Amino acid sequence: MNTHVLDACALIALLSHENGADKVAAIYEDSRNKIIMNAVNLLEVYYDFYRTHGKATADEMVAHIEASAITIITQIDKAILSEAGRLKASYKISLADAFAVAQAKVTNGILITSDHHELDTIEVNEPIKFLWIR
Repeated sequence: MNTHVLDACALIALLSHENGADKVAAIYEDSRNKIIMNAVNLLEVYYDFYRTHGKATADEMVAHIEASAITIITQIDKAILSEAGRLKASYKISLADAFAVAQAKVTNGILITSDHHELDTIEVNEPIKFLWIR
């Protein structure tokens, strides 16, 4: 079984039918894949839907996500905490991206994202697998 870690941009692309949604959907539909997302990144999705569509839609999206095959990681264990802190200190990335990348590294997962502007440098310098949706 492959572990895939969703970054907020990947899930937003899927939910909003944006460019790259087909790549996320293919992973989601393959039963051999385990899909996880850190709660910090789910917060980004909630924020995006709240800002663009309002509270009711944001709440509905989170309920949909929680009922799906995506496992939301709500506990920040020491390994994730220290790795996210190291990544944040070493690279100019957002805190949420630090959590997504740390989640992928610690779980030996594949990070699904489109954030080239923040993560290209990490892909070159760190032993982390990426799946770029666009």
